[in-house]
Amino acid sequence: MTPIELRCCGQGGQGVIMTGMVVGKAAAIYEDRHATLVQSFGPEARGSTCSAQVMISDAPVPFPYVRHADILVAFSQSAYDKFVAELKPGATLIYESDLLSLDNRLPQGVVARGIGATRIATEALGRRIVANMVMLGFLVKQTGIVSKDAAIEALRTLVPPGTSAFNIKAFETGYQQPPV
Repeated sequence: MTPIELRCCGQGGQGVIMTGMVVGKAAAIYEDRHATLVQSFGPEARGSTCSAQVMISDAPVPFPYVRHADILVAFSQSAYDKFVAELKPGATLIYESDLLSLDNRLPQGVVARGIGATRIATEALGRRIVANMVMLGFLVKQTGIVSKDAAIEALRTLVPPGTSAFNIKAFETGYQQPPV
């Protein structure tokens, strides 16, 4: 199996890195696959473009950097603008539909699936801070990159103590949403 190349991107403070960490840990620890995570963010941290590059494979990952993404998860317009060109034909774009405007730069055959994760987190759950968990649930449902059970177990171990039930509720909310 060739590695699955996933890039999660957005602005610092949106939970982009945590999203990548959950996917990577779900694959490596709970599905016994090989995974790498490379994270990057601007010097300002909060508010600057950041990304998490996750490679998942059944064999050791020879190179940890995303070159041609199979899946791009875009939390913000500026991050989408920066990384859309690395999508390979036939890839999947998961995007924050209330914050992004798609354009004609999508490579041929890319499947775009949007969700208003920030709105859902705010309106349905009362806490904008879990928008990344809503997006994570949606990502897992739409792509099957990791199993739902593995993602929940990884999430449970990575979020701050005492917050796992609420984060799982946010994940489940995203998992149940249809794409826009």
